[in-house]
Amino acid sequence: MAGAVEAKLAELGLTLPDVVPPLASYQPAVQSGVYVHTSGQLPMVDGKLAVTGKVGAEVTPDEAKELAKTCALNALAAVKSVAGDLDRIARVVKVVGFVASASDFTGQPAVINGASELLGAVLGDKGVHARSAVGVAVLPLDAPVEVEVQVELAGA
Repeated sequence: MAGAVEAKLAELGLTLPDVVPPLASYQPAVQSGVYVHTSGQLPMVDGKLAVTGKVGAEVTPDEAKELAKTCALNALAAVKSVAGDLDRIARVVKVVGFVASASDFTGQPAVINGASELLGAVLGDKGVHARSAVGVAVLPLDAPVEVEVQVELAGA
């Protein structure tokens, strides 16, 4: 049965996806004490990237912001895979976003706002977090965006 967080996702017209299988030798998420750390989540939908390329070149900033939202949904799925229930999230502690950027693109924070805004919309005050938004030359599979999330669990 879905909890309050998944009900909020549904209210927003979103569905928690299946956990994206690892592309290499790692786990999608691990729990250490009261914290769950996700691996970097790509904007995979149904097992593939809908868009590839550099933000500011082949990918627009608005497209990339939507892709960051998809990354955050995938991160929530990874958290649920180890926490069992998203309602156990006490707070999102940190979000780190990577943006594959054209050499003159400097709007990484606005792109990663897609992830931050989704977490805030779904989790309210529990979704407020520290964050880094970093421009990089290339990401796995030529993804435009990658997001990792650290959450604290209640009752861990």
